Amino acid sequence: MDDLIPIGRFSRMSRLSIKALRFYDEQGLLAPAWVDPGSGYRYYLRAQAARAEAIRVLRTVDMPVGEIRDLLADDDPELIGRRLSAHRERLRARLAEQERMLRFLERLIDRGGNVMPYEVVVKEVPDVAVASLTRRTSLATIAATIQQGFGAVVGAIGTAGAHPAGPPFLVYHDVIDEATEGDVEICIPVPAATVLPDGPVGVRTVPGGPVASAVHRGPYQEIAPAYHVVTGWIEENGRKPSGPPREIYLNDPQSVAPDELLTEVQFPVEGVR
Repeated sequence: MDDLIPIGRFSRMSRLSIKALRFYDEQGLLAPAWVDPGSGYRYYLRAQAARAEAIRVLRTVDMPVGEIRDLLADDDPELIGRRLSAHRERLRARLAEQERMLRFLERLIDRGGNVMPYEVVVKEVPDVAVASLTRRTSLATIAATIQQGFGAVVGAIGTAGAHPAGPPFLVYHDVIDEATEGDVEICIPVPAATVLPDGPVGVRTVPGGPVASAVHRGPYQEIAPAYHVVTGWIEENGRKPSGPPREIYLNDPQSVAPDELLTEVQFPVEGVR
């Protein structure tokens, strides 16, 4: 009993608040060595200070409590290193996302706070033959689905000895959001006579006709306002959609900075009678 340290003194030693110590006890991270059955008062051992310091340090780098618990349960230095490396990559991804948001905010400031700087135009587009692949996806997996899909379509075109005949685009056959999966069609224009090898990638004609269109400049992740503007314009002007929306990539993300990407949002609409 003489080696036991009251929670208040242990809090000062460990630089963890009493509230934090109680929380870590509840989470199975740092249990007191003894709890007075009469008063419920918690006591710790001096040897627990090292574990408390490890928890404090890992929380300062925003590692989730559950991951700290798993890490502290590991004895293998290699596995511990992998866990720390995985958290480092999450922090880097978070930093990249914050930097993207800062760049967006700077562009917003530059254009005087105009959140939706889009001009909607109605134009006629021709029928276009495409090599295409349709995949069902969720919002969480859509980026990987699209990347893999374009890889498959490009591969099929190359195997056929053909070449792209226009900018690649997507056709969103369904609404895809946090709660709903849907079909997205990955399309690359090709000459109409193109014959592809047997497989999931086929050739079809995407019908032309009038479309309401707006061009988004900037990262793909920031394209949502362009959709809102075009759908709002359609409703305000009494037009009716006549097909699923298309997202056309007008330049190459491998060649230009994210802020310079140009993406056209098209909604097919019924013609004016």
